[in-house]
Amino acid sequence: MPKPENIVKHQYKPGQSGNPKGRPRMPDLSEAIAKILNEEKDGKTALEAILSALRAKAAKGDARCAQELFDRGYGKASQLIINEEKNKLVRVEIYRIKPDGKE
Repeated sequence: MPKPENIVKHQYKPGQSGNPKGRPRMPDLSEAIAKILNEEKDGKTALEAILSALRAKAAKGDARCAQELFDRGYGKASQLIINEEKNKLVRVEIYRIKPDGKE
């Protein structure tokens, strides 16, 4: 509970923000992730090693690994949603837009 002597009445004028600069932005992680995934060890990049491990697990029957490979390689399948009110089918498509504006 704040102490009454520490409370400043009308500290901010109407329409004035208490945080004019806003929330600090998070650092862009895409460059850091790209750097890490392109590091080479034993002639393979980290990305190639990860994909090889996923492929090996998928080949042994791990459905989650297979699903991840398919989703990343071909995109997630579109899903049909039934509108309960009118019993009409609706197609929902989700697109990922990269920072450069391309899909």
